[in-house]
Amino acid sequence: MSSHREAPEIAKDPVADSSDLYAFVSPDKRDTVTLIANYVPLQLPSGGPNFFEFGDDVRYEIHIDNDGDGRPDVTYRFEFTTEITNPNSFLYNTGPIDSLDSKTWNRRQFYSLTRVADGREHRLAHKLPCPPCNVGPLSTPKYAELVRQATYSLSTGERVFAGQRADGFFVDLGAIFDLGTLRPFQQLHVAGKKIFKAEGEPVNATDRMNVHSIAVQVPLDRVRRRANRYGVGDRASVIGVWTSASRRQVRVLGDRGAADTATGPFTQVSRLGNPLFNEVIVPMSKKDQWNSLPPSEDKRFAQFVEQPELAALLPALYPDVFPNLDKLTKAKKARADLVAILLTGVPAGLIDGFTNATGDVQADMLRLNTAIPPTKRPDRFGVLAGDLAGFPNGRRVGDDVVSIALRAIAGLTVPLVDKTFRPDAAAAAVTPGLSAADVTAPFLGNFPYLGTPYDGFNNPPAGS
Repeated sequence: MSSHREAPEIAKDPVADSSDLYAFVSPDKRDTVTLIANYVPLQLPSGGPNFFEFGDDVRYEIHIDNDGDGRPDVTYRFEFTTEITNPNSFLYNTGPIDSLDSKTWNRRQFYSLTRVADGREHRLAHKLPCPPCNVGPLSTPKYAELVRQATYSLSTGERVFAGQRADGFFVDLGAIFDLGTLRPFQQLHVAGKKIFKAEGEPVNATDRMNVHSIAVQVPLDRVRRRANRYGVGDRASVIGVWTSASRRQVRVLGDRGAADTATGPFTQVSRLGNPLFNEVIVPMSKKDQWNSLPPSEDKRFAQFVEQPELAALLPALYPDVFPNLDKLTKAKKARADLVAILLTGVPAGLIDGFTNATGDVQADMLRLNTAIPPTKRPDRFGVLAGDLAGFPNGRRVGDDVVSIALRAIAGLTVPLVDKTFRPDAAAAAVTPGLSAADVTAPFLGNFPYLGTPYDGFNNPPAGS
């Protein structure tokens, strides 16, 4: 999955697990960029009586690098507190929740939002309420209205939301991790060879599951480099984005029912830039270390980008289907195309009219050229299909990042840096067979874009 349970230690700490990150120029407000970071993955909708929530002891942050050094120039920090209305009730709510201050809602969360820039902290908002979880039609009968109430426009120009949303990521997880099985409904043949091993319809493993999202919509002039002496479309318009979660270094367990105590400085326990980076690039023995480091240290992991394990596995799992990729990997030639896509950005000249390069520092960040406007008809394959507003130029909620990543690793992007290389025919067709249409909760056309979370009464469907 994009980054759900992607490392051994963070798999034990879902409240701090960053699962997906999105960054795109807002299609309905083109003078802003929307940044969305998801946490607390794989939520079953029927989660009562203790419904899912953010961690009061976790610091959630979205970072923006606008000078290419792999370090944050602007950070949006979210910190949460929880209040119990009725300490003598075991219930999340004792009646319909029709507003954010409903007296029947027993466990409410609030958050503060701080902007950190130029070494200074500026508190933008304090004690903004989150909406409740989507319990069911009797408990949360007008959920969209609660979300509207919990979406705030700040005097500084930002728009902000924090709360439960439907997981918009789509992947046939059970098949992919069963030795790389890809099972589209219609089997694909290339040069007379069947390249997918299993019959059957692909299954979106994250469908009808929820996440908790922090989302902020920011005016472009508050994320771009301040001294804009470059032309539009040059590096001044490119930002690098990643999200992180941090905890206090020391936690003392309370004795005889006393509350736990957290103390000491914050230390990073999770981060996410490009989807699938830690998931399928970083080896198991280094995943926890990667989660603890800033992007500026990612040169330590460049070797795994230059020669990714998956590129060698594809020819082994699908014999005679990827002969050119097989030769490339056996030659041990560094994958400069993947280094550009994942670690430095794509320099000008490789793709007509496009660059999202941030310089020579190798850092895993979701790079977005904010000078490229949204596409009227987005293509789910993004830049690979000529849609320069899609992944890996940032990431929109409907982008098919799994297929794009698979095709890049399979060799489709090698000709960008090596004109003599001919990708295998299968490289342009490899896919798990899913799209945004396989997400039951439809995406929204405006902020916060991710769909309404699934409620516990109707999900899973009766009789399933």
